[in-house]
Amino acid sequence: MPISIDVSQAQALLSTRADLLARGGTERGIRADLTAGSLIRIRRDQYAMSGPLDRLWPEGRHLVEVVAVHRSSATPGPVFWGPSAAVLHGLPLYRTTPKRVHTAILGTRRTRTRAGVTQHDVELPEEDIVEVGGIRCTSVDRTVLDLACTASPEAAVAAADAALRRECVRGHHHDREQAQQWHARMAERAQRSRRHGIRRARSLIAFADGRAELPGESVSRLVLHRLGFREVQLQVPIRGSAGNRYWADFGFPGARVFGEFDGQGKYLDEALRGKLTVEQVVLQEKRREDDVRGVTGWRFARWEDRHIRTIDRLGRQLAAFGLLPPG
Repeated sequence: MPISIDVSQAQALLSTRADLLARGGTERGIRADLTAGSLIRIRRDQYAMSGPLDRLWPEGRHLVEVVAVHRSSATPGPVFWGPSAAVLHGLPLYRTTPKRVHTAILGTRRTRTRAGVTQHDVELPEEDIVEVGGIRCTSVDRTVLDLACTASPEAAVAAADAALRRECVRGHHHDREQAQQWHARMAERAQRSRRHGIRRARSLIAFADGRAELPGESVSRLVLHRLGFREVQLQVPIRGSAGNRYWADFGFPGARVFGEFDGQGKYLDEALRGKLTVEQVVLQEKRREDDVRGVTGWRFARWEDRHIRTIDRLGRQLAAFGLLPPG
């Protein structure tokens, strides 16, 4: 199962040639490792071992590239923009693997790509520039707006949901007032903009909901909306027969069906499983579902990441459980 990393962990994966030599390497050994592919040259004089890189999500691999560009740049370094700012903030890039590192031009030059870095000629006021781990990038709000204008709708919604979740959700408590403040702030920011893609961005930002816990749940919301589902409940609280508290990812009151997005992480990611084995997680999930069915009388519909790749796939999966869009 791929893992996630932060800026400090990305820093730790990178080494200069001097670092490699100081740890006992030789020039001949470095050349041999590069040829064999066990050592990867990320940027000029920035290297990483291929093994740890292969265990990362695409966001983590891009974060390593971003950190490498920062380390090889003159102080204070570029201002990272768009998807490159998103990985610095820990926002998801759903099914997006950037081919280049993205920065903002602080000046009047035209957008250009140079040495694997795209420099964007965008308007960027000082208040939209922040630092993450000593690296300059656009703020979370600005990054969400930029992605909403330029990224796929799926990636944009996943990032917006994640950003909103940080502000308005603690555990299973959803603070409606904080969510409204976020929406008002982002709507005002989008209203001021006249850039390309801003109409779509306004719609995506309005659609954002911090109760979606995973990117797959965010994209599920989007595909469900496209299918015609409008009154879908999120993170539905349920009281079990012994007083246990459960939460279902989605609720469809008209059909009396709970919906569950089955991401592989709950079964395969050790960080999410804790000390439980895969078998124990599966058994725990079955007991939970049986208890919920017995208490509520509602059925369950389940789907996975492969089902939300298109409207038709999810529609067929839901129909198999007897769940059809209204009308």
